[in-house]
Amino acid sequence: MPHPLVSVILPVYNGARFLRDAVESARGQRYEPLEIVIVDDGSTDDTKEVAASLGGEISYVHQQNAGPPAARNTGLRMARGPLIGFLDADDLWTQGKLALQVARLMDEPSVDVVLGYTQVVYVGTQHEAHRGRPLPPPGPALVLGAALFRRSSFERVGVLDETLRYSDDVDWFLRAKERGVSLRIHEDIVLLYRRHDRNLTSQKDLDRSLVSMLKKSLDRRRRAGGGTVQPFARWVEPQER
Repeated sequence: MPHPLVSVILPVYNGARFLRDAVESARGQRYEPLEIVIVDDGSTDDTKEVAASLGGEISYVHQQNAGPPAARNTGLRMARGPLIGFLDADDLWTQGKLALQVARLMDEPSVDVVLGYTQVVYVGTQHEAHRGRPLPPPGPALVLGAALFRRSSFERVGVLDETLRYSDDVDWFLRAKERGVSLRIHEDIVLLYRRHDRNLTSQKDLDRSLVSMLKKSLDRRRRAGGGTVQPFARWVEPQER
């Protein structure tokens, strides 16, 4: 049977220096059919020119700056594939990410989302600041770029929350958990999360946002009469060895 079309949604804001590498990491998957949707969220650097130089199976749209969740939602509206992947302009997919995750979804029709491991890496001044220190161990972080989704999961859960400045991905995964979305986690490293001097979020921002997202999820489940709330961490433990 032919492979399903995978739509890669790639939001970017003033990320011209990273964009080409991100696109090449998606193209380097050597998976077909593939479409790449670049959503330029109001960039003022050379993002448009870099995108125009890439050619191929790329769709490009520029919008007024509205934040990452809005850019991702624009990409979702444009995407044509039954399978959806996300890749931020400053991150990279590892080789074989798509082949691995598409196969898992095809092998398990009841699974809505597959999530691999994320490895943090440092670039530029961050690399210099962390030179000689061990990298954080890879793990199953709740980031969109490490997952592959059936389009139907967004029809079930909804799109990203555009009111959030940080952690819209964590919020989506929490809502997915509440709605009984089936998630399969595997230990393969599929995403290189690059830390650099232009990251929108610091670790403190992320920690604060995670606490807020968890509280919102707990409140929603209590209002819905969900009874005892199981620790969310159980959902993100590795399910395969």
